[in-house]
Amino acid sequence: MLNNTKDVLTLKELQELLHIGKNTALRLVQSGEIEAFRVGNQWRITQNSIKKYILKMQ
Repeated sequence: MLNNTKDVLTLKELQELLHIGKNTALRLVQSGEIEAFRVGNQWRITQNSIKKYILKMQ
């Protein structure tokens, strides 16, 4: 699933990868369910954070 994915994704790319809406993606990163960090006013999510989230949800 994440083989052709960049190491660091934007919130928009997270939405497309997980097939979720903007509000859901924002809630996941703001709550810490998916570890993320900010660069200026934009969220960045590492591929490892997404893998951890997916494994936790299974």
